[in-house]
Formats: sequence, C-alpha cells, structure tokens
Amino acid sequence: MTHLAKEFAISDVALHKICRKHDIPNPPLGWWAKKAAGKKVKQTALPKVKAGGADRITIASGNLSRESAMLVDVRERARIVASHGDDDDTAPSHPIVDRTLAKLRKAKASDIGIVAVDGAGLIKSEVASSSVDRLAVALTRIVRAAALQGFELVSGEGAAKFKSETETVGFSITESVRREAHVLTDAERAKEEAWQRKRDRAARRNSWDDVFFDRPRFPEWDFHPTGQLSFEFEQIYVPRGVAPRRSFRDAKVQRLEKMATDIAVGLAVLAAAKTEQRLKREVEERRLEEERRLREQAARARHIEECRLAGLGMVLSELDELDRLRRLITMLTSEISTAPMPRLSAFLAWAREHLATREARLTAEAMEERLEGERLFGDDDDHGFAPSRW
Repeated sequence: MTHLAKEFAISDVALHKICRKHDIPNPPLGWWAKKAAGKKVKQTALPKVKAGGADRITIASGNLSRESAMLVDVRERARIVASHGDDDDTAPSHPIVDRTLAKLRKAKASDIGIVAVDGAGLIKSEVASSSVDRLAVALTRIVRAAALQGFELVSGEGAAKFKSETETVGFSITESVRREAHVLTDAERAKEEAWQRKRDRAARRNSWDDVFFDRPRFPEWDFHPTGQLSFEFEQIYVPRGVAPRRSFRDAKVQRLEKMATDIAVGLAVLAAAKTEQRLKREVEERRLEEERRLREQAARARHIEECRLAGLGMVLSELDELDRLRRLITMLTSEISTAPMPRLSAFLAWAREHLATREARLTAEAMEERLEGERLFGDDDDHGFAPSRW
C-alpha cells in the first residue's frame, strides 16, 4: 500500500480508504513479512462485483495525475520494457561496478563506520564494509535493468552516471547511520574514576595544577551503520509540479537489490523529466532572447533617430545664423556713410567672405560629405550605440 500510494501521488491512508470503499481486500498486518520469510500465506480473492457496480475503478487517471502526460506515457512504456527483466536473476558484472567495489573494500572506515568512494570512473558510494556484498548484487542488477531502458553506465570527469542518447543522470548510494549516546566502557569508566580520585587529592592539597587538563575525553555519541541502503538520483527541479521519484530506500520487506526494475523505470521517467525541463528552458531562453533583441532593436532605432535629429538641429541652427548674418550685412551696407570707416569696411569684407564659406558648406555636395563624415543617414547610423547591460 505504501509503495502503490507513492505511484498514485496520494497517502497510503487515502489508498486504504479507497480500497475499503470498493470492498477491495488488502493483506493484513505482517502478511508481507510472512511471505518474505517463506511462510505460507493466504491471499483473499476479490469479491464479485455488486449489482450496478463498476468492474473497473480508476484511482488516478492521466488527467488527474500531477505528472505531465508525457511523463505518464514514458512511465507506462518503461514498465512494459521492464517486464522483460527479473530482479532475482543474476546480473553480469560491469567494470565500473567492479572498480567501485574494489575501492570500497580497500577503503578505511570513517569515525562513523562508513567507507566512501567518489571520483572519475567510480560510483559515488557511502556504505559500511559489511554492506559491500549487498551493494555488489544491487548495483549489477540496477545496471542491467537500466540497460533494458536504454541507459549505459559511463564514467567521465566526475562520478559515474547513467547515459542515454539524450540525457545523463547522476546518482549515488548511501547507508543510513544511527546515532546513540555514548556509554562508557569498563576501561573508560576506570580512567574516569582514576581522574576523579586525582581531582579529590588535588582538592585536599588545594593544588589544581593540570588536574582539569588531564581529564580524559570520551566521545559524546556512538554511530552504528544500520544496513539500510538508499539509492538516490540527482535532484531535478520541476517548477509548479511534482518532481518524479528520485529516492529508493530499503524498507522492512523491500530491499534495494529487489528494486532494480523500479529504479530503472524511475531512471527513464527522471531522464524524460530532465529532457522536458531542458526543452522548456530552451524555449524560455529563446523567448527572453527575442524580447531582448526587440528591446535592443527599439533602443537602436531611438539612438539613430536622436542622432539624426541632432544633426538636423545643427544644420537648421546654421541656417538661422546665416540668415541673421545676411540681414546684418544688408543693414550695415545700407547705412554706411561716405566718411571713411576702415574697421567697419574690414568687418563687412570679412563677413561676406565668412558668409560665402558657410553657404558653400550647405550645398548638396557639401552636405553629402558632411553626412558621410558624421555617419548619418546611412548603414552606420548606430556607430555610437551601446546596448544596455540590464
């Protein structure tokens, strides 16, 4: 009930209520344990359909599931493929698995009793030495079941991963550790009592030198590997949805070496989810890139228009100045007297020459050269444009 409830994305209590509502019998407490122990157990037959009742009960259809239709389809096809394998069959060895097991057997256990290996060409593993033989069986079966789904165990720069034609999925295997308060051994208790006698003698002599520094130190906790293995795939972020199952752990009845088929099906679904999310990210990135391109295009057009308006303003300003200069020359020429005015005459001569020079700059040929020099009204109007970094 617990394992099926996870597949339906509901609680085992809810699944039990559904079964009870439709008179579907389920095994009593201890039934699976007796079956695993090889004892004879009785399976209750399904009752006959009541009059007017449905002979098929849908618990969670594809439309009601929180998985996408694509993942539902991938899961069903993976289960069909997995039906060709058997978790109880002996699986062939794999070089990466063999290297990992050899490293684990040679590794030194940590303070909590765990041996760990990681790195290129190895499966990331953290287990107790006593669990290495179980791990060997589980890994070979998982590799074989994954091969049925089209995945190959490969090594690279980091830890070994499963690789298909489209995706690569990382994974690791760990063993849980139980922590208990440390209980002093007889030898440790003797050391503690000896120190206490030394402390009492120092108290009588009123001499405390080195007494507290000599107190023996003992660990606060004891750590014990539980033998419960856990197989975990890499984390895949699924926004606004429920990510596919990525953890497979030992239970009271179900053991990791018996879950190779489920793990391989989970691998296929997880890889499909990873592909789905990657394609969504690519679509989103293309959308954002198109928005950025349009924003930049609009900003570039504004920059070009501003440069052209600035150039036009300068030309119109020059025309206004030349018009004022012409009026000044005309006024002064009409008012000049017969009396000699050398400075005014010199100014008028210079003004007429300056006017001719400025007018020459506004001819069609001169304007063409000017616009080319200022890079206006051509293909290079955006020469001074810098797109925003934001």
